[in-house]
Amino acid sequence: MKTPFPFSAIVGQDQMKQAMVLTAIDPGIGGVLVFGDRGTGKSTAVRALAALLPPIKAVESCPVNSARLTDCPEWAELGSKKLVSRPTPVIDLPLGATEDRVLGALDIERALTRGEKAFEPGLLARANRGYLYIDEVNLLEDHIVDLLLDVAQSGENVVEREGLSIRHAARFVLVGSGNPEEGELRPQLLDRFGLSVEVRSPQDIQDRVEVIRRRDAFETDFDAFMAIHQKADAKLRKTILAARKRLPDVITPEAILHDCAELCIALGSDGLRGELTLLRTARALAAQHDDATLTRDHLRRIAPIALSHRLRRDPLDEAGSGARVMRVVTEVLG
Repeated sequence: MKTPFPFSAIVGQDQMKQAMVLTAIDPGIGGVLVFGDRGTGKSTAVRALAALLPPIKAVESCPVNSARLTDCPEWAELGSKKLVSRPTPVIDLPLGATEDRVLGALDIERALTRGEKAFEPGLLARANRGYLYIDEVNLLEDHIVDLLLDVAQSGENVVEREGLSIRHAARFVLVGSGNPEEGELRPQLLDRFGLSVEVRSPQDIQDRVEVIRRRDAFETDFDAFMAIHQKADAKLRKTILAARKRLPDVITPEAILHDCAELCIALGSDGLRGELTLLRTARALAAQHDDATLTRDHLRRIAPIALSHRLRRDPLDEAGSGARVMRVVTEVLG
């Protein structure tokens, strides 16, 4: 398996990288939507981050990567029951994937050859405790979108068909990427993403030259290139692990809760998911920077990526959603 491009070697795209790091600190934030031009490193960043993260401990023969033997589903036929280390899963969900491939289905070969009803796990089982990546998520078929909405809400995949009744854990960080020129994302799925960022091709000549230089070095002088950037990746890995430990201890003043609610009301975001995501993301940012208490500065820094995709459309406002969020942040928080 080819080694992914190092996360720390990605040039620019700071907002995208920050969003992905925050979801690594707190997967409960709810995933990342990355919209923008082709060839801007969207899929590269997802695979690079997963490679950066520490391996997970899982029961060797468990099809859903369970951390403990008691968590393995009853239907799973376990061979080896020992705990092993394996890379954080990154599973691609292709646009043409069938419902059976996504959810899992009856093992036809076993049913025909042995006359037994057995479950063949799908992509959601493999993605448990990892990342589910959907390129061109805005082109995903509606019925697959509905399935993902149900699983994302419950954290559990339920399959009831052909005499089977199967349940298993399906908790993953959903990462979607796409080009808005090729189609819009359904509002129901858009709201399920915790964070949203827009990426553009770099316009600075030096940045573009550096992208070329690093990619060329990765392909032609692999060992030397990796020796440089793996150190930076290792440092970031330590930061993420330390932030995970600090996260439960971040103090949240009552005034910050008021600020979250006031911001979302001023922006006109529907429901309460905006406030909850804003709060969780700000806590993850505080933990990343070893700040003991949540402040308005944390809210200011992450409000655009937590709220810009939750705005109602305003045909009279030509400013982008990120600019609208920052304008309201300035009015509310000063």
